[in-house]
Amino acid sequence: MKSLVQSHLVFVCCFCCFFFAFAFSVRFKEPSLRLRSSKTTCAMSFSHPTVCSSAAEIMSVLFFYIMRYKQMDPENPNNDRFVLSKVSWVMLLRSSATWVEEGHMSESNLLSSRSVELDLEGCPTRHLSFVNVATGWLGEGLGVACGMAYTGKYLDKASYRVFCLIGGDESSEGSVWEAMAFASHHSLDNLVAIFDVNRLYHRGTLPLKHCTDVFQKRCEAFGWNTFVVDGRDVEALCQVFQQAAQVKSKPTAIVAKTFRGHGMPQVEDSENWHERPMPKERVDTIIKLIESQIQTKKKLDPKPPVEDSPQINITDIEMISPPAYNVGDMIATRKACGLALAKLGHANDRVVVLHGDSKNSTFSEIFKKEHPERFVECCIAEQNMVSVALGCATRGRTVTFVCTFAAFLSRAFDQIRMGAISQSNINLIGSHCGVSIGEDGPSQMALEDLAMFRAVPNCTIFYPSDCHLNGGMCYIRTSRPATAVIYTHSIFVLWVQHQVVRNGVNDKLTVVGAGVTLHEALAAADDLSKQEDISIRVIDLFTVKPLDAATIISTQKPRAARLSQWRTTLQKVCAGPWGPL
Repeated sequence: MKSLVQSHLVFVCCFCCFFFAFAFSVRFKEPSLRLRSSKTTCAMSFSHPTVCSSAAEIMSVLFFYIMRYKQMDPENPNNDRFVLSKVSWVMLLRSSATWVEEGHMSESNLLSSRSVELDLEGCPTRHLSFVNVATGWLGEGLGVACGMAYTGKYLDKASYRVFCLIGGDESSEGSVWEAMAFASHHSLDNLVAIFDVNRLYHRGTLPLKHCTDVFQKRCEAFGWNTFVVDGRDVEALCQVFQQAAQVKSKPTAIVAKTFRGHGMPQVEDSENWHERPMPKERVDTIIKLIESQIQTKKKLDPKPPVEDSPQINITDIEMISPPAYNVGDMIATRKACGLALAKLGHANDRVVVLHGDSKNSTFSEIFKKEHPERFVECCIAEQNMVSVALGCATRGRTVTFVCTFAAFLSRAFDQIRMGAISQSNINLIGSHCGVSIGEDGPSQMALEDLAMFRAVPNCTIFYPSDCHLNGGMCYIRTSRPATAVIYTHSIFVLWVQHQVVRNGVNDKLTVVGAGVTLHEALAAADDLSKQEDISIRVIDLFTVKPLDAATIISTQKPRAARLSQWRTTLQKVCAGPWGPL
């Protein structure tokens, strides 16, 4: 027994010696990160030199001691994930993790950040291989990290962990706390959020200043395991990150007390240095001081990841069987969409549906009944729901669908916009669109959604839609009322081509509709034909974007003169959701 205890003590002592030796090496990475970020921000006469300095120790510990990843394969599915929620630290990120320190970028390119010749914008985008999602809209990052962590724990069932760096000022955003609630509800113990509490706002001081105890109480109230640490203490940071890895069933928050401009004489913890260029003589003094603190240039290689993420395939997914509807059957497109999602779930086990507490109304409950392990309830928090979806879809790990009322997606437009910038392939389904739900009142009517999604780059819009997959974001608009099936099984509809559903030899007018308005147009065509003997042509605009202008124009070629008048009339309506056709 005595020898066993002695062996245990020897092991503990050896581990402690190794730990402090490693922490000592990491400590001397921090000045080099601070040096490079200082040089870069000063070379641009812009950006955030003092903000970068506040998180240098945190980043050095994360990327050179805690995180497991392959340096030369930054998108490897087994790598730990990192989300930079507050973009003020982007120069620090480029200085550390995957670029200069690891040899992915020359220092000359780093010093040329924000120049037109390089794709190194002031906010990180997917142009850089280590960036999973574009950030820049504060409050978004933690929700995205939640999606990554959810996928890792429940879908991949893998060992990789997710880290998200959040600004203390950023915590004023309500979306941060929506994400905090989501993470604790789903027991995301593979997620670590680091709050950089540096006391200062863009201009002035934070309401909580350096009250890390208040941050701690708030995080704990949301069900998080929480540590408070001196963000300048490398050894303490190493210890709390190690402790976080041992926590089960709870996400971990690390509240780090930091100082803007740390290590910069006469600048540290001072106001009014946000995005403010420093005088050259002060820059030279600071650089010399930081250079004197670099005592080793030893290269620290990160630990390799645990390679246990499953190999997956989310390409060429097809429905297991076609719809069984007949012409004239009455069915709401929202229900048809719910049935189609459930079928799609059987075709591929990486299809995931996220919902905002109205699954019975959108019929996504059908998917939940058949695939409960891939149904993610996000509650009434639409902006966080979209952020989580963006995280689930990163690195091509899932085919992600978001379901809610179309009107409620307007609250998540910031996240949708950032998803497009991130080149995300998420699919959004908005039900109860238009005035057809008039009895519920105007707050429930989605009247702006088409205009909103048409403004989103590379977003395909279906109204209504079958389940074709396409690169880029997709929005599917469904309706509440039951409408008649108008297509037979023999008609193969191309997703980019509009369909002429009613035409005759002596058509006097062309009417273009979609969804409920298409059925109203068909009813009007029947009435005009019977009562006035007037024949009109009706086109189904089910793909609102991209617009199939060729089909619309080709139907008018026999009437060139009338086409000119028809087009002129539409050109005057430029503010509508379809824009100038």
